[in-house]
Amino acid sequence: MTRRALQIADRHPEWNIDREFLEAAAMLHDIGICRCDAPGIYCYGTEPYIRHGVIGGEMIRSYRGKGQGTKSMEAIARVCERHTGTGLPGYEPETLEEQIICYADKFYSKSSPDHEKTVEEACRSLRKFGEEGVVKFMAWHQAFDI
Repeated sequence: MTRRALQIADRHPEWNIDREFLEAAAMLHDIGICRCDAPGIYCYGTEPYIRHGVIGGEMIRSYRGKGQGTKSMEAIARVCERHTGTGLPGYEPETLEEQIICYADKFYSKSSPDHEKTVEEACRSLRKFGEEGVVKFMAWHQAFDI
């Protein structure tokens, strides 16, 4: 997923994406999964999977609260919170970096980490939650496709 996000940034130098931030945020976006109950992907926490983004944001902010804070840590926390689906209510991706990571993430599944989904497969996964997410994903595809 990180590779795809960086390829999008490289394809669009006019956007002046901070590659270092994008790489760090892409690597950390799923950190909250470790506290979720998702045995199919070897996670044995107590929280429902749908909360992994919010939990990840809390984890990043907790780390920041221990004297390790930077502006980019808050931005990484926001990426964690805003990457699920095409954004959950109240947690929609807003910045270009949040959108790129959210888009790139749709091509991968934790249950099949070696398989890169096609655009059609990503749409099929999103369609289960309504057409709005598919429309948003396809708009990103038009802008970001590599």
